[in-house]
Amino acid sequence: MAKQVLMVLTNHTTITDDHKTGLWLEEFAVPYLEFLANGYDVKVTSIQGGEVPLDPNSIEDRPEWKAAETALKDTAQLSKEDAGAFDAIFLPGGHGTMFDFPENETLQYVLQQFAEKDKVIGSVCHGPAGLVNATYEDGTPIVKGKNVTAFTDSEEKEMQLDAHMPFMLESKLREKGANFEHGDNWSDYSVRDNNIITGQNPQSSGSTAERVIRAIEAQTV
Repeated sequence: MAKQVLMVLTNHTTITDDHKTGLWLEEFAVPYLEFLANGYDVKVTSIQGGEVPLDPNSIEDRPEWKAAETALKDTAQLSKEDAGAFDAIFLPGGHGTMFDFPENETLQYVLQQFAEKDKVIGSVCHGPAGLVNATYEDGTPIVKGKNVTAFTDSEEKEMQLDAHMPFMLESKLREKGANFEHGDNWSDYSVRDNNIITGQNPQSSGSTAERVIRAIEAQTV
């Protein structure tokens, strides 16, 4: 039976009135296609369902990504029922995630169930915004004591978007007790701590997906 991966995407579209955002395409397309290439069944969901907005700065004319873009046209809305049937969950980034991932009760419930069952949790760039409020049933943050990475405060400041974020992702993960690791700005850097796998930035999309695949396969040995 094919392994099953749940992907959860943002629906948030704006940072400021004149700065549009959404999903960062590479962070979805590269892992999505990697999962399919490994024979996995992938369910693409979003916080609200429907068409997923793309950050305009992430749109590239890449023919090999067209199948991934098509999957964004009409996504299912994430539901609590999605907590059960999957081998892994994967959260791509884009600045939109900073606004709708942390406070979404459904996503927090699903992540808690994955963590309690020690299932694979993957995320890249701003995707770990979904992890900052995720806890085990006893209230312990799921990132506490874990080696993780994400879009760094330095990268956010370089983008000149730090003043517009609801929080700084690296700082918030540290606050929650994570052991935060990172590479140079815009370098490919990903880390696996047991079944929590995180990547630093768009450049880390492929290596993060590869670590998720290895973690999934390790669970079936």
